[in-house]
Order: sequence, then structure tokens, then C-alpha cells
Amino acid sequence: MKSHKVFISFLFVLFYITLGSCQVNKLIPNKFIYFEDIFYTLQENDTLVDLAVQFKVGYYHITLANPKVDPWIPPKGKKIIIPKKVLIPEEFLNLSNNFILINLPEMRLYYFKNNEFLVAPIGIGVKGSLPPLGLYTIINKKEKPTWYPPPSIKAEDPTLPDVVPPGPENPMGDYALYLSKGLYAIHGTNKVYSIGRRTTHGCIRLYPEDIKFLFENVPVGTLVKIIYEPYKIAIEGKSIYLQAYPDIENFIKNPLPYIIQKLDKLTERKNLSYKINLKILERVLKNPDGLIHKIGEIKD
Repeated sequence: MKSHKVFISFLFVLFYITLGSCQVNKLIPNKFIYFEDIFYTLQENDTLVDLAVQFKVGYYHITLANPKVDPWIPPKGKKIIIPKKVLIPEEFLNLSNNFILINLPEMRLYYFKNNEFLVAPIGIGVKGSLPPLGLYTIINKKEKPTWYPPPSIKAEDPTLPDVVPPGPENPMGDYALYLSKGLYAIHGTNKVYSIGRRTTHGCIRLYPEDIKFLFENVPVGTLVKIIYEPYKIAIEGKSIYLQAYPDIENFIKNPLPYIIQKLDKLTERKNLSYKINLKILERVLKNPDGLIHKIGEIKD
């Protein structure tokens, strides 16, 4: 394996290189921003496609964070961002003490249990094939699942067999958690490069180590909430932060008033007043990059 030069802001980020995205972390009161981004210097023959898999982020995340870098032929010696930092808003934490939350436009899955959490990048449905938003439960779990291609998929590819047994040709990977509505499941994949892409017919794909962790730790009956929130906001200390992703289905026609309304509700509940830097906010909304930006502050 060739050596890579990595610039890391904090030493604990080293755990991510070793453990991938399977580290369980503690929720801290009044803290909503976790982890640190990694700054990496591109080497000969690197691609963003391979680096996404190496660092266990989604392809979507690494290309959003480095919009001017060719993902297939990036320039050797250029420093890029491996996006690890996440903002977990209060609204994500109010379901129960044991649940999965899937944020579709962010292409991430969160598992919360007893004030601990796991964050994992995911692959999601192609345009028009996202699962319905709302509450589900895990109704079954299977190791080495068998895949039964539904009629809609067989119509697209008539050469598919009626049954795909466990093995390297099975797109569900080694583990599957089945949801209570429709034919949806949270499962692994035989194509790790599909994580952080829109390639499924509605199911949620994870890296092998992430789905293995969930399979071993998530009991049947666990709640699953699927949401659509491209604009995550939090107040930490006296600063207001935004982590924005593209509105992949164009559900939010006017993002600026949408965000102001969210911020008004958040500050009114805490009896706070605030000021926003509209230039920064508009710039982030014009080019959402999945990074965390300070967009304002709380007034004294």
C-alpha cells in the first residue's frame, strides 16, 4: 500500500482512519458539531472515487467539499478536504432513546442509542425512487440475505433471475434490516463505490462495516425515521452554524425564508435574538458544499 500524506487538525481524527465510520461517539449537552475534517494532499494516481472509499465518506460528500477538483484525475500535490465534520441539530434528537434517522439529501444515516450515536454515509434511490418520508420500524434482520428482484427492477433488466442467492452478485451485501413499509431495507452492498450516490430503487445502502455494526446492535422493533432536510442549523455557544446540501428533489422552493423560519423557531424557543450574515448565507445556499459554515451569532 502506498503511503499518503495527511494533515489532521486533531489527533482523535486518527481513529477514523483506523476504524472507518464505525466509531460510536457520545452526545454532549449543548454540543451539535462533532468531529473534524481531514486535509489531505493528493498523491500520484489518487482519485476522489477511491479516497471516498478509503476514508469511508460518501462520494457525494467528497465531491461536494471539493467542487473544483476532477474526481477522476485530480492534480497531484493539491490539498483537498475529506469531510468528516457533521452538524447534528436538536430536531434530530427528539424521537426516542433508540432509533435510526435517515436524512436523504444529506446521504447519511444516524443511529442514536442512550446518548451515543453512529454516523454513516449511505447510497439512496435514484430520482423518483426515494422511500416515503415518515416513521418505520425494523421488522426483520437477515445475515446473508437472498434478493428477490421486484417486478419494477426486472422490467428494467429482464435478464435478472427471480432469486439472487447470497454471494458476490447479491447487491444487498452480507446484512439487511427490513423496514415495516413497502419493500425497503437498510442493507450492505457488493459495490462500495455506490455509497454516496443515487443508485438504488429506494433501499438504503451502507459500507460493509457500517451495516455489520447495525446488524449486531440494532434490535428488531427499532424505530426508523426517514426525513428530507438539506439545511441543518444549530446554535453552539453564541454562533449560528449551517450545514447545507443540495436540495436533490427540489422540494424547497425558497430556501432563504425557509432557513430564517427555522432559525426564528429555534431562537424563539430559547428566548434569543440573533443577527445573520446574509452574504455568507446566500453564498452557501448558492453552492451548498456539505461543510459547516458560521452564518450568524446570538446577540447579547
